[in-house]
Amino acid sequence: MLMWLTREEERILGGEKGFAAQKAMEILVALGDIFGADRLIPVGSVQVSGVSYKTIGDEGLKWLESLRGGKAVVEATLNPAGMDLERWEEMGIPKAFADGQLRIIAAFQSMGIQPLCTCTPYLLGNFPRLGEHLAWSESSAVCFANSVLGARTNREGGPSAVASALIGKTPRFGYHLPENRRPTLRIDVPIILKDSFDFSLLGYVIGLEAKNRVPFIGRMGRYGYIIARDELKALSASLAASGSVALFHMEGITPEASMAKRSLRLRMQEIERLRIERQDLERARENLSTASEDEVDLVAFGCPHASLEELRLIAGLLHGKRLKRRVKLWIFTSLGIRRIAERCGYIHAIEAAGGRIYADTCMVVSPLGEIGFEAIAVNSAKAAVYLSALNKPKVILASTEQCIRMAMNS
Repeated sequence: MLMWLTREEERILGGEKGFAAQKAMEILVALGDIFGADRLIPVGSVQVSGVSYKTIGDEGLKWLESLRGGKAVVEATLNPAGMDLERWEEMGIPKAFADGQLRIIAAFQSMGIQPLCTCTPYLLGNFPRLGEHLAWSESSAVCFANSVLGARTNREGGPSAVASALIGKTPRFGYHLPENRRPTLRIDVPIILKDSFDFSLLGYVIGLEAKNRVPFIGRMGRYGYIIARDELKALSASLAASGSVALFHMEGITPEASMAKRSLRLRMQEIERLRIERQDLERARENLSTASEDEVDLVAFGCPHASLEELRLIAGLLHGKRLKRRVKLWIFTSLGIRRIAERCGYIHAIEAAGGRIYADTCMVVSPLGEIGFEAIAVNSAKAAVYLSALNKPKVILASTEQCIRMAMNS
């Protein structure tokens, strides 16, 4: 069954609103027909992936530049680029790469898409309301928006997100439908999780088992303690990295958890149930580590982008210390968070110790291997998964405190 279109949508498809709008509508119609959507629905915001020159190359750049003339009709932001747009020379980025990357950003800007390059748009004003429909691309942001904020979005590809920005709509299928948001897997976590690193490991373990299912995470051993936003950010990121989880429910935490729990009770016999223990997390950490501590030449934080609170923690750990000469410390965040951290004094404390804070980019989409790094210490299971998939450089997964110790003289 083909998707139904309004008269205005048919006119756009026929080219009456210009080439870019026509191509955008063609993408949305094709996507809707493939997945059996009945119609297009308005979206409140868009987050676009496929921004790094490393990932889309010249062909992707050519396609983006062909859409000049199109204009975004809803709020739209970008995923991280392949370099800090202001400090790329300091990173050691080749000029040819930088030229291609800056052309990509210019193409997005010509379409009215904000050059806010971050995988955590919800920390910087692109904050959806409960029940609002979105067209977001970045896997961790999609999982966070669906699960923690209670918004509605599928995991869009770069082209479909651009199309949604230009049209202001997305096909109605997948996680836009209530029936697809019901839990299909029960997870029991009887252990106490100490910090964001533990939540990152938990997400990795669950993602491996869940694949693309919707897990319901029961109450954990942390009664009377509020789970922090950064812990939920870490959980969302690793769930989406080891599997393709775009939505989870957590009892007492996520907006739809009570509805999900009722659904579980009705379907208890058909729901698989898994129990995760501390040894499962430790095994995951070991499996994701392919380097030894003495091989590390870069300690990298910020996958997903570091929050202000995470920068405060790192600044405190580095106070009065100096890094090893052979080990670099790079932290990736958004431009807005970096500006605030400067006012708070966190940037000065980190850079006084020898670290660097880069905006607009991250360790996964920047050419770290080409720059020359061979072994990277990270505190994120998502980073470990994606860096390992690239084969080079090697990775060691450890807590924030352990990573800092690897970078210290003492």
